[in-house]
Amino acid sequence: MVKDFFFSKPESGNHYEFELNAVRSGDTAAVAYTETGQIKTTLEEICGVVTDKSGNIFVSGLDGVEIFTAAGLPLRVVKIEGTAQSIALDESGKLILGMQDHIEIWNQNGKSIAKWASFGPDAVITSIAVSGNNVFIADAGQKVVYRCDQKGKLLNKIGLKDPATGVPGFIIPSPYFDLGISRDGNLWVVNPGRHSFEKYAFDGTLLTSWSKASMSVEGFCGCCNPSNFAFIYDSLFVTSEKAIERVKIYNADGSFRCLVATPDQFEEGTKGLDLAVDIQNRILVLDPVKKQIRIFEPGK
Repeated sequence: MVKDFFFSKPESGNHYEFELNAVRSGDTAAVAYTETGQIKTTLEEICGVVTDKSGNIFVSGLDGVEIFTAAGLPLRVVKIEGTAQSIALDESGKLILGMQDHIEIWNQNGKSIAKWASFGPDAVITSIAVSGNNVFIADAGQKVVYRCDQKGKLLNKIGLKDPATGVPGFIIPSPYFDLGISRDGNLWVVNPGRHSFEKYAFDGTLLTSWSKASMSVEGFCGCCNPSNFAFIYDSLFVTSEKAIERVKIYNADGSFRCLVATPDQFEEGTKGLDLAVDIQNRILVLDPVKKQIRIFEPGK
């Protein structure tokens, strides 16, 4: 797992911690989902989850990628060396793995296809998304998104602060920095220190953004949230948080829609609630503490 080395934990007893505890035990009336199942993994540490067009579920982590059917039946484990902190699939089904400072490509039968050059000693690869020949890579360590081609050639960098073009720059106090391609083909990146989502053209042009900084259930609080997100239905945002372990859905315009899971459903202190949405529109929540993929569906 990626270690939280970016910031210090607030001292106990301070006002912020008091407010956080109040939020953790706050109103749950907006819950619209029920947990309907769990998939237990065999990896010692789990970091990322993704699904394919057939509904198969892929979990990345320490020394491997574990593959399950949509029903949760184990298919195989792809053995690797090191920790795959993030995972994506290309259109042919190859595994694209974020290995701290570089990318590795594997097929589902456990054959290594390629290993890209390191992005540098300060790189912390936390998220990957693929669109056609484009591979987008979030680097929390160097606070930038790389756009590469399928062979690893760097095409351009996205999100570097530029007052002339209105790009604010990413604020990343901890190693949680997510991105994704919406169902209408747009690149969205979380700016966690600003509690915001930013939409970029592939050339790095900032197109729009929305932010929800608030201690209420409708917003994001703490040093840096949301920590992870995915897309559901017509580009609705599914988000997860750390410090307040909860999962929510936001409309495409950034307005709050509902709660999926509340803090009391997770062990306090759980981090890295990676998310995926399968072909049945079930929300899959990676729980690194319980070493499970937890499945949520509409209905109480």
